[in-house]
Amino acid sequence: MRGPRSIEIWKMGVVNYFETLKLQQKLASERKLNKISDTLLSLQHPPTYTLGKRRTDHNILVSEAELKAIGAELHYTERGGDVTFHGPHQAILYPIISLRDIGLGARKYVENLESTMIELSSLYGVEACAGKAGETGVWVDGRKIGAIGVRISSGITSHGLAFNISPDLDYFKHIVPCGIADKEVTSLQKEVQQVLPPDEVIHEQLISSFLRIFGYTNITWRENSLLS
Repeated sequence: MRGPRSIEIWKMGVVNYFETLKLQQKLASERKLNKISDTLLSLQHPPTYTLGKRRTDHNILVSEAELKAIGAELHYTERGGDVTFHGPHQAILYPIISLRDIGLGARKYVENLESTMIELSSLYGVEACAGKAGETGVWVDGRKIGAIGVRISSGITSHGLAFNISPDLDYFKHIVPCGIADKEVTSLQKEVQQVLPPDEVIHEQLISSFLRIFGYTNITWRENSLLS
């Protein structure tokens, strides 16, 4: 019988995507060697577009120069999924966890990430659900409110989920979000049409949903953690 599940949560604020990518690689290597416990990175990024390992550049509708002109970066990653956008007022969680230690397969892991965002949405009276076949992430009446793109190597996860609190949705017009052309992107703010609490409060609620759904009970908090 497994004992209490332990995790360290890093509250990082707004962090450059490339720095976070390096940090994830470092932590995933350390987790694989059991040098650290399961770790959850909670953060936001400056305006950033990322592509998954399939390299679907055709789903970026403007040039990289045009992306730079609007103040956005472009990064290629080894996660699953298609092109997506990260930016201010979007809650991001990057779990660096051992699926073997918590007894989850890849499919159940993704379902738990979906459930985390669905539960958060429900706190604000928004009825969200997992996508249909071929539609990753979390949806509200056919509009995408949360994206998922994960990497699993030797049973250790990296990358994760992005939940739209109130980002500038115009950024999504420059891409085919997640490679699905006929679907809109939405946000919690757009769906509820009311004043939301500060982003930090919603981040905390997202973390709480994650911890409950994944069954973590032994929690350590670490503030403003960066590469050392």
